[in-house]
Amino acid sequence: MLSVEKLNVFYGQSHVIHDLSFSVANGESVALMGRNGMGKTTLLKTVIGLLQVGSGDIGFDGKSMRSMAPHERVAAGFGYVPQGRMIFPYLTVEENILSGMLDKKQGIPAEIYEFFPVLLEMKNRKGGNLSGGQQQQLAIARALVNNPKVLILDEPTEGIQPSIIKELALKLVELKKKKNFSLIVSEQVLSFTKVV
Repeated sequence: MLSVEKLNVFYGQSHVIHDLSFSVANGESVALMGRNGMGKTTLLKTVIGLLQVGSGDIGFDGKSMRSMAPHERVAAGFGYVPQGRMIFPYLTVEENILSGMLDKKQGIPAEIYEFFPVLLEMKNRKGGNLSGGQQQQLAIARALVNNPKVLILDEPTEGIQPSIIKELALKLVELKKKKNFSLIVSEQVLSFTKVV
């Protein structure tokens, strides 16, 4: 489904990713692990199209995505949850979810609130007033509204209390079974990656 071939990525003169190749099959989970500064976020931002490919290629369903913009990659089947969640603090929960939708006319699918019932309870609350765990659920919900084939999560446990981490991991496992998407996760918490 997703293939990365001899990928090289640069920040200015700094060569951050060197000849990286890997693939992710349909329904597979892949964890990127390592310390800060090793290029995990750089890789994910490149896969979603926020950073340019220096050389090499990123393919999806047999087609090159190298020249596709981020919104085109979302339309092709990608969902992205950035590090730090990046929700809009002054928008409501509902408005945050709608901001991720390609077709807003249909409204938020009921299953989003079934997956994350706390978001239904708080749909009129400002995103900035949610706890870290609730904000993470919101960021994941925003990425799921377009039924992605590949869900990309960058440091999903960052800033979340330990008691919520296992709950989040189990929720992702449940979502993967129901929605049958592939998962790429960048993480430093080994126990989380073992579950998902």
